[in-house]
Amino acid sequence: MKKIKKLIPLFISLLVFVLTLVLTKTGVFSFLELKNYDSRMKFTSRFRTRSDDVILILVNQDSIDEASEKYGWSWPWPRSAWGDIFQFMDKGKAASCTYDILFTEPSIYDSEDDDVFANKLASGENTKSYIAQFWNGKKNDSVKITKPIEELQKAAFFISNTTSIEDSDGIIRRSRIQDVVNGENLVYMAFAPVIEDEDFEERIPAEYDKKAGTKAVKLTFKSGIDYYPRYSAMEVLQSIDSIEAGEEPFLEPENFENAHVFVMYYAPGLFDICSSPMSKVYPGAGIAITGLDNYLTGDFMRTVPGWINILVLLAVCFAGVYLSVFSSKQKSSLKIVLSNVFFFILGVMLIWASAYGLFLAKWDLLFLSPLAAFILSFLSNAAVDYFMEGKQKRFIKSAFSQYLSPAVIDSLITNPDALKLGGEKRNITIFFSDVQSFTTLSEKLSPEELTSLLNVYLSTMTDIILSSGGTIDKYEGDAIIAFWNAPADIPGHSAIALKAAVKCQEKLAQMEKFFEDMVGRPMWTRMGINTGDAVVGNMGSEKRFDYTMFGDSVNLASRLEGINKQFGTYLICSENTKNQAQEWGTDLFFRELGKVQVVGKTEAVQIFEPMTPDQADSKKSDLENFAKGLSLFYEGNLAEAEKVFAACKDDAPSVRYAEKCRELISSGTACNGIWIASSK
Repeated sequence: MKKIKKLIPLFISLLVFVLTLVLTKTGVFSFLELKNYDSRMKFTSRFRTRSDDVILILVNQDSIDEASEKYGWSWPWPRSAWGDIFQFMDKGKAASCTYDILFTEPSIYDSEDDDVFANKLASGENTKSYIAQFWNGKKNDSVKITKPIEELQKAAFFISNTTSIEDSDGIIRRSRIQDVVNGENLVYMAFAPVIEDEDFEERIPAEYDKKAGTKAVKLTFKSGIDYYPRYSAMEVLQSIDSIEAGEEPFLEPENFENAHVFVMYYAPGLFDICSSPMSKVYPGAGIAITGLDNYLTGDFMRTVPGWINILVLLAVCFAGVYLSVFSSKQKSSLKIVLSNVFFFILGVMLIWASAYGLFLAKWDLLFLSPLAAFILSFLSNAAVDYFMEGKQKRFIKSAFSQYLSPAVIDSLITNPDALKLGGEKRNITIFFSDVQSFTTLSEKLSPEELTSLLNVYLSTMTDIILSSGGTIDKYEGDAIIAFWNAPADIPGHSAIALKAAVKCQEKLAQMEKFFEDMVGRPMWTRMGINTGDAVVGNMGSEKRFDYTMFGDSVNLASRLEGINKQFGTYLICSENTKNQAQEWGTDLFFRELGKVQVVGKTEAVQIFEPMTPDQADSKKSDLENFAKGLSLFYEGNLAEAEKVFAACKDDAPSVRYAEKCRELISSGTACNGIWIASSK
């Protein structure tokens, strides 16, 4: 059975791997992968560096308005204006000047306008001109290529293609490189200016696109076209006018030396719109600009080989399962939960970081598939573990949650074999409590009322004890017996136990009105606390046993609870408890109550009354007088001690000491500074 159990994580890993691999291959994650691709592109775009050799000339609305005002041009402009822009770039020795404008119809002005434009293109000496054409993307009988007018075809250095590739969701993430259509080589606009480079093919990580029937390359977008140096067409035309007039131009032709210039429409309603990872409304020319930029900077995105994606998928399946297995082996429920949360978040973040980090390094690794595989494998193993082992854990938790602290329950859940007879010696802090005059109080209540009262009282006190890590040993009527530091280690258990006891007293004070309405008076509870070695463990018979404690330290804690009656106090602890608590840095104040010889003991023990700093401040005068009286009592000076104690009429321990002094003086008994308890 154990061998089969060990194989379950392996089986889950392989099952999830096969499932996610099938889902990946059948395209279930495709849409989400594309959307995450866009998210990664936007996230990493801010870290990309653009090429300084790509410059844009924009025909924006301001240019159209200024041209109308200055030159009297209506739209479209005379084509001679485009020729002027080209000659300006040629004078500045730009590497290329690409027009993302379709000149498919003759000029509306006259035929000479087309001839002027063509002549200016043909006269270029330093700059190559590129004119756009449109292809409908078909390679069958329905193929259609819309070319520029014949004059411009002859004059331009090259006719480039503007047709893009859209993914299934209508977004352009890749670029064509070149297509052969009806024997004609159609080079995409982005690569026309560099197609003749000797290492052109080596610099482009092309991948064959089955749907498009051509080679394509993934583009790396860089925060949109506004990221590139750009000028308005009117700024260029005005600079030409300034140079001709012998004036200082806004732009010098030399500004464009060796640059690849794109002339494009940028006024509303003029430029073609597409969708890219950066925006649903993206200028079509931006795709070509990005492609050329990627070529110049070497920033094309590369797809991780398929076998690597498969290995990653397999690895995350095993990681998800075995991280869950590791978490389930923690020693407590809290640690199991925290470990599960930590490793789950860690796994997700590592997958995220790997995908985004590699993307920044220009490698496209699948993200949604590995993420789904990790989540499914992690949760699947956790679910199997819950159903296989959860039944036993739920039984233990249900059976003991009302008696044991969460730490103890977690210890038993992790190690169920601890549910057997046996004990061990441990240093623990023991707590005994008892309600003052509960017998008299209970006689005034009906059985139903008494039960209700006890349920409220015991539940309130128990919640505080358990939440602090204490273990409820047993209830004896209204009495509560508890201890700390067993079976689980609780560092500073003495300080924690004292804090819990003080909190119990504070809670009773807050519930004073509730108890007065219920029984006609507050519930005053006496508590005794001692720290020492005791035997703890499961005690009883083979069929019925309790996790309990016994030893002299336990008996002393019980006596300290009872000694409250003689001092008029409600919380007393031993010197051991006080010393250990102070070593752990408790902020409680301890009033020394005296040296007491409890019933059944021959040696006196020093006892203290713990109280909060605020309580100590409010009783500062009484505490100082009490300490003075106690010192006199230790010296055996009963007469002087009685006077000091008697002056503190509102302090119960002072009143009791004054009575004890008068009693000893009256009986003629010598005082050795020890208070001998008369009852338990």
